[in-house]
Amino acid sequence: MAITDRQTATLALAHALSAAERGLPVIPLTAGKLPALPSPHRNENRPVACRGACGRPGHGVHDATTDPAAVRALFAAAPWATGYGIACGRPPHHLIGIDLDIDTTGRHDSAASLRQMALHHLFTIPPTVMVLTPSGGRHIWLTGPPGVPVPNSASRLAPGIDVRGAGGYLVGPGSVTARGTYRLAPGTAGLPPAPCPRALLLLLRPPARPHHPTALPDRGRGLVRFVLAAREGQRNTRLFWAACRAYEHGFGEALALARAAVRTGLTEHEARATIASAARLTTGRPADGTAY
Repeated sequence: MAITDRQTATLALAHALSAAERGLPVIPLTAGKLPALPSPHRNENRPVACRGACGRPGHGVHDATTDPAAVRALFAAAPWATGYGIACGRPPHHLIGIDLDIDTTGRHDSAASLRQMALHHLFTIPPTVMVLTPSGGRHIWLTGPPGVPVPNSASRLAPGIDVRGAGGYLVGPGSVTARGTYRLAPGTAGLPPAPCPRALLLLLRPPARPHHPTALPDRGRGLVRFVLAAREGQRNTRLFWAACRAYEHGFGEALALARAAVRTGLTEHEARATIASAARLTTGRPADGTAY
């Protein structure tokens, strides 16, 4: 390992220990922002649904800990780590991350969308920790109440706004990635994560699932009708929600949903990208026929 690599790994550990000291559970990450430790079950013949109960490291965000000795052990097992992830939704902070992406195509402005949402729903983002990403985006750190899990989502609130909640993680400030370094925004280093405004918290919770009796054969067609009813400003959100429901219930309506979304005004590329995001979130794999 080169000297600069050792220095990067040492700094990553130092930043991770500092975060753990503040009650933030951490794991080591690679330069690709993925958990650094491979799964101990990767060579087993059948899929293993283990979240760390086996006692071995390599379970991604489920390894996250605030114990200094355990943090050192994780980083010692992954000397190639260049950064660290912070588990969301875990006590004591129950962290919620609002990820504002930068769209280089100019099709949407996530920061402007959040401001418009705040005006419409009458909330303000309080002073809180903000992390600047190498791509020019930012992560807004908020805290949620215990017992109110916030799910992960991608562009459900608005295009370019991703949410990291229970089961997700944020790249911690000071982490070095292939695209650059994550840094605290000026003026936020000394702030604690602020409580999530109630109105925003309601938006972050999953939408009420419409009742579709299992005996009805047209539940997939109901999702198509839901997408077709979208007005401007709702098209991506409705398509993403409908695709998540389709994958969760195991009936493949991806192609029909894409056609419906195109009829509402989305391009085929936008529709397929949104459906692919829903597939990754709910099944861990891309939608059929959709590259990502």
